[in-house]
Amino acid sequence: MNLKQVKALTFDVFGTVVDWRHSIIREGEQIGRQKGLTVDWEEFANKWRNGYVSLVGEVKNGERAWTTVDSLNRLSLNKLLREYQINDQFTENEKDNFNRVWHRLLPWPDAIPGLTWLRKRYILATLSNGNISLLVNMAKYSALPWDCIFSAELVKAYKDDAHVYQMAIHLLGLQSYEVMMVAAHTYDLDAAKRQGMQTAFIWRSQEELQRPHKSKYDIVCDDFLALAQKLDA
Repeated sequence: MNLKQVKALTFDVFGTVVDWRHSIIREGEQIGRQKGLTVDWEEFANKWRNGYVSLVGEVKNGERAWTTVDSLNRLSLNKLLREYQINDQFTENEKDNFNRVWHRLLPWPDAIPGLTWLRKRYILATLSNGNISLLVNMAKYSALPWDCIFSAELVKAYKDDAHVYQMAIHLLGLQSYEVMMVAAHTYDLDAAKRQGMQTAFIWRSQEELQRPHKSKYDIVCDDFLALAQKLDA
């Protein structure tokens, strides 16, 4: 495909734009100090994310009715608090607040400068499983410069369902090849390619086991600043 045709960029958010793992570790450590808890918060963060992924799989398989990411994260959190035998250390309000850590995730260091550069030339939109309220709150919290907030919630599906990508293309009023999907996850980019979108892989070492070959996607690079340079070349 021709990169000069790109008019809009849609972004996976968790792991691609924001560093969910270390954001959760940071808040977990704060809670641990306040409550005197001894928890491996990195392990906790990974298990929380894996629990969400498993629940999304149940939705895709028809084993569970569609619901928001906030709800799935809360189900995963409830299970983890029991597993770590610390459930009784939290009130319901404290559990709600801890669950909303997903609304307070911090961006990778290159994210805001890279997005700011890209926004001068392209429309920037989220294309995330995160529900709209979550994505809006995160954008406000971390000053993420989106033009549009697109969520899988709008079609009551989860990526890699084709309807998610087609929704974004339709709402942007563009042809599929005029939209580039940007993600740190190959499954997401593979699904976007099937819908005719251009694709950019961002290497976040903790998100994928291997860096894909540069020929697999239209762009393969290390961060958003490198993405901007390649698009401007």
